[in-house]
Amino acid sequence: MWRPLCGLLLVFAGSTAALWLLWSGAGQAGRAPRFPADLAELRELAEALRDYERRHRGAALALFCAAYLYKQSFAIPGSSLLNVLAGALFGPWVGLGLCSALTSLGAACCYLLSQAFGKGLVVRYFPEKVALLQGKVEENRSCLFFFLLFLRLFPMTPNWFLNLSAPILNIPMSQFFFSVLIGLTPYNFICVQTGAILSQINSLDAIFSWDTLLKLLLMAMAALIPGTLIKKYSKKHLKLDEDKHAPLLNGKKSM
Repeated sequence: MWRPLCGLLLVFAGSTAALWLLWSGAGQAGRAPRFPADLAELRELAEALRDYERRHRGAALALFCAAYLYKQSFAIPGSSLLNVLAGALFGPWVGLGLCSALTSLGAACCYLLSQAFGKGLVVRYFPEKVALLQGKVEENRSCLFFFLLFLRLFPMTPNWFLNLSAPILNIPMSQFFFSVLIGLTPYNFICVQTGAILSQINSLDAIFSWDTLLKLLLMAMAALIPGTLIKKYSKKHLKLDEDKHAPLLNGKKSM
């Protein structure tokens, strides 16, 4: 148990040091690097980085990518505020493409870190949640991609925990990656659009409004339809195969 934990701590320390160097290079050495926690902090950070982004677009892009991947890789909640920041710094469409790519890459990094160092820790501290999710995954193994897509679109899913537990549940990396890329794009779009008008909004409640949640819920329900059809087809096909081979089995028994 100690060896994986030490390995994870070394990776975390190295990543933190690299992020600090990028932050200092952006002219923010006098300010401790911290992720925004509310609208006021988000506006302050956007203002501090906006001028730097105009003068050094490549460096600002590298800093944002590093911060986003850091947050995603180590399952630190609150990436929605970075999505808003992307809209404020890079505009709605560039910000959307950037956030969708970084969300997928960051989730994949979290998957790999959990696979290498965190399996024992996740099972030890979240045994009931892992067991519950394991049952659901096995139940939907025949239509796993659509089930994963549903989980990503469903607004109440704890994405950080899904990223951590995916390698334990034997979810293939390809299905995991593309379910994140497709499933989180609608929510990323909403956040980035909010960031594009950051100076005009008084609250981030619009991101978490009932209207937004309802739209995401409807999309999640739609993602279940192909999976449900696949499951029904699989069960029907299995039953037909069993009926087809039943006479042969009965004949062997009578002999």
